[in-house]
Amino acid sequence: MKKRLSEAQFQACIKGLEVGQQTIEIAHGVLVQGQPQATFAASLGLSRGAVSQAVNRVWAAFAAANLPQGYERVSAVLPERQAYIVKKWAEDAKKREPKK
Repeated sequence: MKKRLSEAQFQACIKGLEVGQQTIEIAHGVLVQGQPQATFAASLGLSRGAVSQAVNRVWAAFAAANLPQGYERVSAVLPERQAYIVKKWAEDAKKREPKK
C-alpha cells in the first residue's frame, strides 16, 4: 500500500509539526504528489534513508492524529507468546474499526 495524503490532510498534519522546510517539501512531493523517494534522494544528494525518514516523520504525525475514537496506539516489549496474542488482537481490532 502506497502512503498517500490529500492536500488538506497533509496541511492539517504538518500544522504545528516541528520539522524543517526540506522535510516538508520531500514529504509533500512523496505523500501528496506521488513522486518516488528516489527522485528526492538523487536531486538533493541525500541518502535514501534520509528521504524515507523525512516522509515517515510526516506520515507518523498523520497516523497519530487519525486513530479511530476509542482506540489508542501502544508499544510494548512482550514474551513471544504474548506478542502473538496482541498482534491477533490488533488484526481483529482493525477489522472492526469504523470505515472512513
